[in-house]
Parts: sequence; structure tokens; C-alpha cells
Amino acid sequence: MLDFATIVSAAAGIASTASFAPQAWKIIRSGDVKSISAGMYTLTVTAFTLWTLFGFLSGSWPLILSNAICLIFSAFILAMKLMPGSAREKVKETLDPEA
Repeated sequence: MLDFATIVSAAAGIASTASFAPQAWKIIRSGDVKSISAGMYTLTVTAFTLWTLFGFLSGSWPLILSNAICLIFSAFILAMKLMPGSAREKVKETLDPEA
């Protein structure tokens, strides 16, 4: 049986992970990254990299999984922000060909 702390940590992991999906999808659909802060996402990618590493060092698979997924989402958003518009358009066309 799961204890309350495990349930809370699972809910937090799911919420953290899901929080990046709408922003990533909006960027894919619109290609607009003007309002995205490169500095903020650089720090976010760094934080999720460190949390994932901490998860490995402590053997915590829930920590590893949730932070690795957040790392992928946030790194994608940062990459889309930093890449030139023509490359961003190619990614957009690849991921959402009907847009």
C-alpha cells in the first residue's frame, strides 16, 4: 500500500511533467518563441539535469523518471528558442505536418 508521501510525490511528478507539454505544443503549433526566456529555460534545463543526476545518485527511479521527462521538454523548448527561424519551421513541419 502506498503511503501519503509517495502519493504526493507521484502527483507532483506528474504535474511537473505535464506542465511543460502545453508550452511545447504551443511552440510546435505556432512557431512563436518571442515570449520565451532563454535564460529561464537555461536555468530550468540545468536544474532538471541536476535533479536527474541526483535521482541516479540516490537510486530514486520516480525522481529520475519525472525529472528526465521534464528535462526533455524543457530542453526542447530551449532548443526551439535558440534555433534560427528556418530550422524552427522545419521542426514545426516535421512534428505537425497539418499545421
